Amino acid sequence: MSMPPLPAFPPGFLWGASASAFQTEGGADTDGKGPSGWDAFAARGRIKDGADASRGTGFHARYREDVALLAGLGADAFRFSVSWPRVVPAGSGRVNAAGLGFYDRLVDALCAHGITPAPTLYHWDTPLPLEEAGGWLNRDTAARFAEYASVVAERLADRVPMWITINEPAEVTLLGYALGEHAPGKQLLFDALPAAHHQLLAHGLAVQALRAAGAANIGIAVSHSPVRTAGTSEEDRFAAELYDTITNWMFADPILTGRYPDENFAALMPGPVADDLAVISAPLDWYGVNYYHPMLVGAPSSDALGDFAGVGMPAELPFGLRDIESEERTDFGWPVVPDGLRELLVRLNDRFGDGLPPLYITENGCSYDGLDDPRRIAFLDAHLRSLHAAIDAGVDVRGYFTWSLTDNIEWVEGASQRFGLVHVDYETLERTPKASYAWYRDAIAAQRSAPQR
Repeated sequence: MSMPPLPAFPPGFLWGASASAFQTEGGADTDGKGPSGWDAFAARGRIKDGADASRGTGFHARYREDVALLAGLGADAFRFSVSWPRVVPAGSGRVNAAGLGFYDRLVDALCAHGITPAPTLYHWDTPLPLEEAGGWLNRDTAARFAEYASVVAERLADRVPMWITINEPAEVTLLGYALGEHAPGKQLLFDALPAAHHQLLAHGLAVQALRAAGAANIGIAVSHSPVRTAGTSEEDRFAAELYDTITNWMFADPILTGRYPDENFAALMPGPVADDLAVISAPLDWYGVNYYHPMLVGAPSSDALGDFAGVGMPAELPFGLRDIESEERTDFGWPVVPDGLRELLVRLNDRFGDGLPPLYITENGCSYDGLDDPRRIAFLDAHLRSLHAAIDAGVDVRGYFTWSLTDNIEWVEGASQRFGLVHVDYETLERTPKASYAWYRDAIAAQRSAPQR
């Protein structure tokens, strides 16, 4: 697929790809790994197509093959996640030497190819014993996470120059604890707020633990969607602002300002909130943004979506999601709105000003089937142009990680949604680069040879 060349990105801009442990590793009972809350959730039949999440894409056994694919791509960095129950099977206490050794070998393999390892310490796979003790509803989980972060950093900090504490705390809270669509499957609605606070506290404690162990260049990956108001009524405006607060600023504001965006939310949080916020807002070296599409929100009504991308929306919520008109949709049904990325980044810059660290796009991608995937190429091209427009507008963005390197188990959607640059045959686990892999490889190479701006 022929596309005009991308504009030149700033010198040193980081080009990468992403993956997560539960979605790719497999080896669920290999080398002493303990079960996770997601393993238990999948065992209850909650993955729609019955895909075998315990196999994933076989990354645990085939990581060298995937590192070679990254090298062939010309990637500067690889964002992967460390499986907490692989390293600390019970969530606390005994460290599994074999599990930690796997990440030792992975980091060495990446470094041998000149690829920056960028591990995420938590990408949703809570050790099952901790989940059974309350998971993120239990304040103790935050302390156990900090201990685990220290273990990983003490082993890997000499070779890992970039760290991500937690991936998408909003999704864990909303999908896992409020709506019950993801593990652990709880339907607590607003009573899920302690899970948000405890993840934020875990992030802050992990930043302290990482720095104490000699780690540097620390960030977090937070999902963000521009929220647009569906109508002109006061009820629509209130609903959209509430949704925006819950999904965007309830997570970003504590991290970047040390405050919750609304004192009513702060009053609902457990524990010594003021003291916790001082920990949560520990200075970061950078801030990660995961972007997929905007959200259109209005007052609850009969024309609101009963579900979105397979996620059920209870009628009692004080807002309703509306469908965004878009000429293009992914196979997931998500609207393709590239300019939403520029809109979001400019809004973050305006909201936080000098308090906003440098940004990285830590996830951006789309689900399309087929080895010849021109729609994925068009998606990536358009979003990278939107990102470049944000940089031109003055937003300090230092890198881009596409989601994802290979197809993977897309949580409850199983193997039905394919986000990868590389196709995975789930019967044989054979990897086959797609057309988008070649496009991204060529785009990265062109950036390296382009005149510097």
